[in-house]
Amino acid sequence: MLHLSIHPTGCRQQQQQQQQQQQQHQQQQQKHQQQQQQHQQQQQQQQQQQQQAPMLRSSSFSRQQQQQQQQQQQQQQQKQQQQK
Repeated sequence: MLHLSIHPTGCRQQQQQQQQQQQQHQQQQQKHQQQQQQHQQQQQQQQQQQQQAPMLRSSSFSRQQQQQQQQQQQQQQQKQQQQK
């Protein structure tokens, strides 16, 4: 486990890395759905900007934000798979 007393910049970098991995995974799954994929990428970029904007008060707060975003992305994947 990482220490909770990480600098805000270090915490942001970790969040970005995890989101980028998810983006790459989505690209592989959705080669046939290029139009929908572009829409998803735009939404992800907006989420990243919103996440970076406020100063992080505590690492537990930033983790909660991260989990909510991951759940939203998973729901989008499920909807797109049903549309195939």
